[in-house]
Amino acid sequence: MPQTLTEHLPQGNWRNRRIVITIVGCGGTGSQIVTGMPYLHQALLASGHPHGLQVFLVDGDRITETNCVRQPFSRSEVGLYKAVVLINRLNMFWGLDWEAVPHFVRCGQDVPDSDILISCVDTRAARAAIARVVSLKSRRFLYWLDSGNLADCGQFVLGQPLRKDRKDRAKRLPCVHELFPSIVNAQADKRDRLPACSAAEAIQLQEPYINSTIANHVLALLARLFRYGRIAYHGGFVNLATGRVTPLAVDPATWLRLRKQAEKERAYLNRKPRSPARGGQQTDGAPPRVPLKPNKENYVH
Repeated sequence: MPQTLTEHLPQGNWRNRRIVITIVGCGGTGSQIVTGMPYLHQALLASGHPHGLQVFLVDGDRITETNCVRQPFSRSEVGLYKAVVLINRLNMFWGLDWEAVPHFVRCGQDVPDSDILISCVDTRAARAAIARVVSLKSRRFLYWLDSGNLADCGQFVLGQPLRKDRKDRAKRLPCVHELFPSIVNAQADKRDRLPACSAAEAIQLQEPYINSTIANHVLALLARLFRYGRIAYHGGFVNLATGRVTPLAVDPATWLRLRKQAEKERAYLNRKPRSPARGGQQTDGAPPRVPLKPNKENYVH
């Protein structure tokens, strides 16, 4: 029988030190999240926390003209690092000492140890690299909060990276790739037809506020975790086409059901390419799309 569990209590003592948050990716969603972080920082200080947040923003992208369409950049900043521009802007306005890390994440040394790592990347390959980093025994990441979106829907999932030395496995929040394996399947990147969030064409293919909607849900989840010291959900699925938000409950029965579904999905993803079809036609070798249950939101990138 699955263990009865309805709430998650944070791991670690955050009351007497700065809470370290690293945000990887500052495109459509990441730029919105980091812009909202000072409000969370101020709320912590106002509620009596002695130090608030220490934020690192990691991204090796430079600003292009197309970024100025849907992201908070101006044409005068073209060619500069996104992370540096955003962090400098926030530090000057709010009087902060947050830090920019202007490179991509490829290994554990590319990101600082953090209480919470928030990923806002737009490829499965990048997400797979982050999944490897947060699971390294030599590094310290208490939580991994992943976010992603398609044209009019998206998801955010807070999890605790699985490590061999964990003593609280029964109460651990599963990470996004444990419940939805296709989200780190790099082979599927070439089948995605949506442009990156920074492309001008996304104006035609993406809802204007999908990124900010996901970002606000991420910030609201963190606010509840810090303010109340407990959460009853650790993620959710947003659909702007229907106006629905479905929470991912802190519920072992739900995790068990999703893990069983994930096992079937991994079987599809790990299948060997089929042999050439009859008549000399070649198959592409790509794994077939897995039936999406309960909704397509569960598998967006």
